[in-house]
Amino acid sequence: MPVDLSGHRSSGIAAMAYGRLRKHLGLPVKPIRVYDPVQQLAIVDEDVLQRFRVDTIELGRAFALEDKYWTEWTLPDGTPCLMPVWAKPVKDNGEWVLRSQVTGRVIARMPQNVWYFEQAHYPFAEQDDPDHIEAAVPECMWTAVASPPGPIAGGPEGGRLLAEGARRLRQQSDRAIIGLFGGNLLEFGQFLYRNDNFFMLLAGEPERAHRFLDRLLEIHLRNLDQFLAAVGEFIDVILFGDDLGMQSGPQVSPAMYREFFKPREQAMWQRVKQRAPHLKIMLHCCGGVRELLPDLIDAGLEAINPVQITCRGMEAGGLKRDFGARLTFWGGGCDTRDVLVGGTPAQVRDHVRRQVATWRPGGGFVFQQVHNIMADVPPANVVAMYDAVNR
Repeated sequence: MPVDLSGHRSSGIAAMAYGRLRKHLGLPVKPIRVYDPVQQLAIVDEDVLQRFRVDTIELGRAFALEDKYWTEWTLPDGTPCLMPVWAKPVKDNGEWVLRSQVTGRVIARMPQNVWYFEQAHYPFAEQDDPDHIEAAVPECMWTAVASPPGPIAGGPEGGRLLAEGARRLRQQSDRAIIGLFGGNLLEFGQFLYRNDNFFMLLAGEPERAHRFLDRLLEIHLRNLDQFLAAVGEFIDVILFGDDLGMQSGPQVSPAMYREFFKPREQAMWQRVKQRAPHLKIMLHCCGGVRELLPDLIDAGLEAINPVQITCRGMEAGGLKRDFGARLTFWGGGCDTRDVLVGGTPAQVRDHVRRQVATWRPGGGFVFQQVHNIMADVPPANVVAMYDAVNR
C-alpha cells in the first residue's frame, strides 16, 4: 500500500508540528525549511521519509537546494525557520504580511496568534477584466506566493531549468514523483473575484463567466503544454487542484459543474493523456463532492485527494463500494479534524486500521491523512498514524 507524506501541498505537515516531530523521534536538529509560506508547511527531510516508509516526493524537492534561496524567519510559536527568499513575510502594523512583487500591495495577512496567511486582496472584486487575467496573478495570494521551484524556473530559461531539475530528481529517487500543475477553475475565479462575487457571476451572468473561464482555459492549456514538455517524461503523477466541495456537499450543483467546469477539466486532462499517456491524473479537491464524482471520472480523473471523510457523503465504505473500481482514493486514511488532533495514540491507531481495512481491498488507495498535518497535532499521534499503516 503506497504511503504519501508531503508529496504535495495538501499531504504535508505544518512547520511547527514538524519541529516537534523531529524532536519526538530523536532525530538530529536540522533547519526547518518552510516551502509553502501561506500554509507554512515544512520540507520533510529524508530521514523522516525513510522512517515512515514514504513512497512519494514532490517535484519541487529538486529545487531551492542551495542556501542562497532561503532566508531566516520565525514561526508563530517562536521556532526559527527558513523561508524562500522570494516570499519572506514582513511586519506591518503588528501583523505579518506578504506583498505583491509588482505593486507592493498587501495580498496576504497573518495577524498575531494566527498560524497561516489569509488572502487580503481580490483583484477582480471591484472591476473584472477577463482579458487580463495574467496581470492579476501577482496581485493574488494563491497565485503569487510560489513554492519551489517558483521563480527559479522562471524566465526564458525556465523550461530548461525545470527539465534539468526533474531529470535530476528522477535519477536520484525511486519514489513516485508528483508534479504540481494546478489548473484551478472554480477556485481561480474565487481567488480573483472573491467567493460571493464569483458565485453571482456563475448564476447571474453566465455568458461573462464563460468568457472568463474560456480565457483561463487558454492560459492553463498553454502552461500545461510547457509543463509537460519540460517534465512529462520524468514524473509519475500530475496534480490539478479545485476545491469543489464544502462540509455539507458540493459548492456548485452537478448541473453547474457540467456547464462550466467539466468540459474544461476534460480538455486539460485529455491534453495530458495526449502528451504524456503514462501520467496519472489526480485532482486535489476538498469537501463533500460525492455527487460530482461520476462526472469527474467521466472527464478523465484517475485519483482524488484528500478524501475529506467527515463531509456529507464522503464515508469511506460508500465511496469504496460505489467508485472504488474506477477511482483511486488518495487520502481519507486518518481524520485530521477530530481524531489526529484530539485523539490518543491508541485511538489514532485504531481509527487508521479501520480506515485502511475499508480502503485497501482491491487496490485503488494511497494512504494519506485528510489534508495537511496541522500545527497543533501531537507528534506521538503522527507516529502512531504511520506506524499503524506500516505494521
